[in-house]
Formats: sequence, C-alpha cells, structure tokens
Amino acid sequence: MCRHLAYLGQEVALGRLLCDPEHSLVRQSWEPRRQRYGTVNADGFGVGWYAPGDPVPARYRRAGPVWGDETFADLARVVRSGALLAAVRDATHRGADGEAAAAPFADGRWLFSHNGAVRDWPDAVAPLAAGLPPGELLRLPARTDSALLWALVLHRLRAGDDLGTALAEPVREVAAASPGSRLNLLLTDGSAIAATAWGDSLWYLADPAAGRTVVASEPYDDDTRWCEVPPGTLLTATRTRVELTSLKESPFGEKERS
Repeated sequence: MCRHLAYLGQEVALGRLLCDPEHSLVRQSWEPRRQRYGTVNADGFGVGWYAPGDPVPARYRRAGPVWGDETFADLARVVRSGALLAAVRDATHRGADGEAAAAPFADGRWLFSHNGAVRDWPDAVAPLAAGLPPGELLRLPARTDSALLWALVLHRLRAGDDLGTALAEPVREVAAASPGSRLNLLLTDGSAIAATAWGDSLWYLADPAAGRTVVASEPYDDDTRWCEVPPGTLLTATRTRVELTSLKESPFGEKERS
C-alpha cells in the first residue's frame, strides 16, 4: 500500500534514516518486510524536512520509484535535519496525478502521509467530502483518497485541533462511512508526531535519553527497542515521550506511556 516514517531527534543526514539502514525506507520501496497489502512501492515518493529556525518544511517529491532517483540519493547524503516525514507509494488506483499524489502532503508547518486505502472510493466518503468548504475541496492536491483524508485532517488543524484529535476524528468518521478502510495516518509539525494504526502495521522506536523518536510503518533495522503499535490505536509523540490511546473508545480511554 505504502510505507512511511517520521523522525524527531538530533540533526542527522536524511540518508542516515532513509537510505543507510539494512531495511531502510528506500529498501522498503521494493522489499518491505511487514507490508500487508501490495508488494512494491514504486508509484512515487517524497520527503519533507525542517531546517533549524524555520517552521515551514521543505519537500522533495517525485512520481517514480525512489531507487531510480540519483538526485534524491545526493540530497539525502548532504541535507541534515532534526525532524522529517518521508513516504514511498504504492498507488491504489492508477491515475494522472503523479507527483501531486505523492506524500508528504504539506500546508504551513504540517506534513502528512496516508498508508492504506478508502474502501468503495469515492462514493462511500462523498458525504464527508460534502461537509468540507467548497474552497478546500477545490484546493485538493490530487484526486485520491489520501488527498481527501489530508483535507479532512487539515480542516481540523485549521480549526485548532491538536495533532492527535485531527487524526483520530477523521479516522473514526471514515471508518464508519466506509468499513474495512485502511487508515494508517502520519502527521508532524516538526515538534510532535501523531499516527494511527488502522489496517496495517505501525511501529515506534523511542530513545528519551537521546531525545529521539521514530515512528514508521515497519522497523528499518533489528534494534530490539522497536515496539509494535496495537491495531486501532492513536500514537502521539515528542522527542522524549510516546503515548498510545485506543481509537475505539470515546473519550480516548486509557493511555500507555513510554
């Protein structure tokens, strides 16, 4: 379906996270270990990263496979960041959106990615789309389920919701409107991360002493500190804290901290 990763921590070269590990995100584009749907993530990729002192991230996205992009390999070798979100894409429906459909989607300080698919797209979620202001629908970056999910999340962020609520409520709404949808969402503002485990794998690596947190579709190495997020869970994290909250209860229910 897709693979994605978000990182908060000390400044490192992008390639240290995305290219160098034995089971890196780049390798996951052709050989994922835990992907439940699809086999090859060759329909686009992207990375967004934050530079010191600038709250608005830069992005690099392309419509083709990451393994064939020499510019990305060069960029990942020299660009350094303490916060990023990256994704490789396996398109559910073939289309002409190309680079515009590749995560991360962005607005202001926010970066977003979706791993999964909305079942019975687009009819099942047409009522949810109708609830958005027309201007927001007209500004959809692509004609995909991921772009609509981003619009639903962004609408809540602009209304003042925190990262976790901005993900949790659209997941609940879309899951109710389209049962069986796979809704692993990933969101960051450069200071915190929110993610949902809903239909596919999600893992995190927390190192509070080093001020580092990684959230990913699957581990990029065999570090024993990787923890799997249970299905139906919202994860919220900073550099020093991870909280897991059930999405199947309201209010959010009991929290687990790491």
